[in-house]
Amino acid sequence: MEKFAKDAPPLKWQMERSWKFSKLADPRYQPYHPSESQNLTQSNLDRAQNRLVIAGSFLILGLMAIFLRLIDVSLWNSSTSPRTTQSFINTNLAIVKRADIVDRNGVILATSLPTYSLYANPREMLDRAEAAAKLVKVFPDLNYDQLLNRFVSDRSFVWVKRNLSPAQSQVIWRLGIPGLQFVQEERRGYPLGSLVAHVVGFTDVDNKGLSGIERSFDSQLTETGEPLRLSIDIRIQHIVKQELSTAIKDFSAIGGMGLVLDVRTGEVLAMVSLPDFDPNNPSAASPEELFNRNTLGVYEMGSTFKIFNTALALDSGLVKITDQFDPRIPIKVGGFVIHDYERVNRMLTVPEIMMLSSNIASARMAMVIGSKKQQEFFEKIGLLDSVSLELPELAHPLYPKVWRDISAMTIAYGHGIAVTPLHLAVGVSAIVNDGKFHPATLVARSPHDVVANREVIKIQTSQQLRQIMRLVVESGTGKKADLGGYFVGGKTGTAEKQIAGAYKKDSRLASFISIFPVYEPRYLLLVMVDEPKPNATSHGFATGGWVAAPVSGRIIKRLAPLLDVLPVSDMPAVFVQNNIFIKTSLAGE
Repeated sequence: MEKFAKDAPPLKWQMERSWKFSKLADPRYQPYHPSESQNLTQSNLDRAQNRLVIAGSFLILGLMAIFLRLIDVSLWNSSTSPRTTQSFINTNLAIVKRADIVDRNGVILATSLPTYSLYANPREMLDRAEAAAKLVKVFPDLNYDQLLNRFVSDRSFVWVKRNLSPAQSQVIWRLGIPGLQFVQEERRGYPLGSLVAHVVGFTDVDNKGLSGIERSFDSQLTETGEPLRLSIDIRIQHIVKQELSTAIKDFSAIGGMGLVLDVRTGEVLAMVSLPDFDPNNPSAASPEELFNRNTLGVYEMGSTFKIFNTALALDSGLVKITDQFDPRIPIKVGGFVIHDYERVNRMLTVPEIMMLSSNIASARMAMVIGSKKQQEFFEKIGLLDSVSLELPELAHPLYPKVWRDISAMTIAYGHGIAVTPLHLAVGVSAIVNDGKFHPATLVARSPHDVVANREVIKIQTSQQLRQIMRLVVESGTGKKADLGGYFVGGKTGTAEKQIAGAYKKDSRLASFISIFPVYEPRYLLLVMVDEPKPNATSHGFATGGWVAAPVSGRIIKRLAPLLDVLPVSDMPAVFVQNNIFIKTSLAGE
């Protein structure tokens, strides 16, 4: 121990030696060599630069990816919904596109639009009460209790809402409620709203036709996919509706209707019934608005029926155009009395009976023919059966079960028989179209179509009736429809309506049926105003001559140019060659 202690170095030396070795081991105390330090610094700079290049490359690639995604979304992806929502759309249900309905010029009247409907699978819902509460906030028209009752059922499919708007769809996406899914469907849309509502009709939520053309052609519209072209001309439809609406307002009427027919083909160019409705929301319409007065309304047509009575009398050969009848004494049959609106104290010829619209003289003329021939003639021109037309809303006429003499007399001037306005229009169309009867149609015909027809009166009788109808407008009760060079012919009608089985004097149906040009008829117009009230412009009258005739004149003046009917200065000589324009005391009045 003593030897070891004696030979050991001193403690101070050991500590200095240990410090020296530790200092040499520490890089901070290495000897300084300038060349080596420069190499180390350059290496670090190179390494840092490489890292910056790599990081910058990744940054540029990321920005490019974001930029390309923005272009993809904004330019090529037309959907406003995020792609992550596509998994919520059920595409298993096949969508069958319902064909468009267009007017004769190709204007869209009805079309199908893509839409989404919302349904639920209650089995997949986490909190059904919460889901129902959230949905009712989005759709206030839904009932919370009813919706929750459907959700607590054991069903796997429950409709929540059909045909959602885009805004509603987006709200539902954001809610993220489990168990809710969308299905792509179609919704029927009517771009022109109420303008052709009674013609086109509407569908239910499942696109099944419920009324009008939509119902009549339901299968064809679903199966063919080809647009259905109607005979309606939307331009003419607009004119008729606008002028008829003005008349209803001016005379404080409860409604009205208007029809335009092509007498050569039977095509219906316009069919307006007021009031009307919006087929995009038919549930909001009242029964009165849904009612098509043209085909469902059955009315006593009044003096417009004198056209049929006169045509039958002349065509039978039992009455000549120069024959005279006595209107001076009212006719009493049982408890009935037939009288005239305005008394005439002289004998009247056949044209004058129409011009002055004498009920008494018309009844006397009917008795020359007899009730049996009258009934047979009315059946021949389609007044005793439902009219033929491509609509489901068709009414059957009302007429006596037993056709007695008193029936024949009152029917001669439009009382005792009730038909639809379309019955009247189709019947008169046959009378003025050289006696050829064409069934009416709402489907556009091709110029090469052969139109079926049958003869109901002789051509000569048709020419005589047209000339008499011209006299009615020129010198009779239809003066306010006269348009000079368009040579309009027509007949006024004023019928009292039956209420609770009795005629009510102040409840009238004012009408005017016209043709133009009368020397070569191509178009027929029927205007009827329901329960018009007299006003200052009508001098206290609310008859067909004061209410419906002026409306008809305004309509014809606007639509004639659209139909390529131009005014002429003189009546063609061929039309007056039979010289049946006999001199009457009314001429020139």
